[in-house]
Parts: sequence; C-alpha cells; structure tokens
Amino acid sequence: MEALNNRVALVTGVGRAAGIGFEVCRQLASQGITTLLTARRAEAAESLAGTLRDEGLDVRPYGLDVAEPDSVRQLTDRIQEDVGRLDILINNAAGTSAYGEQAATADLDQAHVVLETTLFGSWRLIQALLPLLRQSPAGRIVNVSSGAGSHGDPMFGLATNNQMGTSYAVSKAALNALTSKLALEEKESNVLINAVCPGFTATFEGGEAMGAQPVADGAAGIVWAALLDNDGPTGKFFRNKAELAW
Repeated sequence: MEALNNRVALVTGVGRAAGIGFEVCRQLASQGITTLLTARRAEAAESLAGTLRDEGLDVRPYGLDVAEPDSVRQLTDRIQEDVGRLDILINNAAGTSAYGEQAATADLDQAHVVLETTLFGSWRLIQALLPLLRQSPAGRIVNVSSGAGSHGDPMFGLATNNQMGTSYAVSKAALNALTSKLALEEKESNVLINAVCPGFTATFEGGEAMGAQPVADGAAGIVWAALLDNDGPTGKFFRNKAELAW
C-alpha cells in the first residue's frame, strides 16, 4: 500500500476541540496524512486547524455545510484545485435530536433537519467525492454511526427504551443501511466503506466520571477503519474494531 504521508483525508463536522472529529483529524495527521478539517463555519475550521498546525501537523481548514448542495460542490472544486486527490472520507457531521424525543410526537420538521445532515449530507458528499476516491489505490469511507441505529445494541439500540431521540436513531440506522448498499456497489473498486460507532465517549464535561471512554479511544476505531488494508472488510458496522450486529 501507498505510504500514509502521500494520502489525503477529509473529516466533516469538526465543530469543537472536544469532539471526536477533531481528535480523528489529529490522529490521521499524526500518521503523516494531509488532513482536510471541515466545519460549517469557516472561521471555526480555521481556528481548529490552527491548533493542530501548531502541533506540527498538516491540517487544512475548509468551510462545509453537508446539508447545502452548493457548499458540497464548492468544496469538491477546491479539493480538486488545492490537492487534486482524496483517499479517505470520514462522514462525522450529524444532526442531533431532543433527549427523549418520541416517534409519535416528534417535530417532523426538526426530524427532517437531522436526516438532512446525518443521512443525506453524508450521501451527498459521498456522491460528490466518489470519483476522487475511486482513483485512490486505497479509497476509504467511514460513516460515523451509533449503536442507537442498530437492533443489536442492547443498551442504546432501536429495540430499547433509551432516550437518545427517535430522529437521531432513525438517521443512524439509515446511515448504516446506506453503508451496506454503497459497499456492495463498490465491491469491485478499491473503496472500502464501513460504519463505525465510537461508543460512549467523553465529548462533554464530566463524561469520564460517568464512565465514558476518553475521546482518543473513541476516535481510534474510526481511524482504524480509515486505514484498513485493501483486503479489509467492507459494508460492516464496528465499535472498537469489533464487528457489531446491525
């Protein structure tokens, strides 16, 4: 496989330093991968990328709203102009729903916003960037998902009475389904497509005291899927490098 420091990765939804996306950028760039850090606000992307550049990492900021087709088109053009290639796409951007939201009473306008970002935003970006990823000798797409979108998760899954919010759970289940379908379509290419649940991660104050794992540990499983060998799995769902049930 090609040396890591020749590769280019793009990470969406990097809105804050405490988030998983930011740590994914750090871990990818620490391995010599040119990393394109995107956030909805270009100013936030510049600030966060600057923090990582101060660590000596090749991290470049871009504004991107995955829910806006024009924003996706503009980013695609800029990638072509600035670096001319893409090897890794991490779909980390996601919508959130109100804690305790129920299907029978959910605000469907708000549910649409969640799905537009988590599902259609990822889908839109994949469609735009697949031509570049197919040119890579080791194209990788990682859709950051959640056990909330799985029937197999005994704590947060679709068959439990957890309070994660229905639109969030449905959007992640749909993202998992998209992962499976795309992977099947790309089975003859070098593009591997997997979904990864980072697990219960301390992206909020006091999280570790509640039993959440450090952010670096949650990000590590995403980075692992981004760096799979060409004979690695595709169309699967993982947490901490272990396959999960859908």
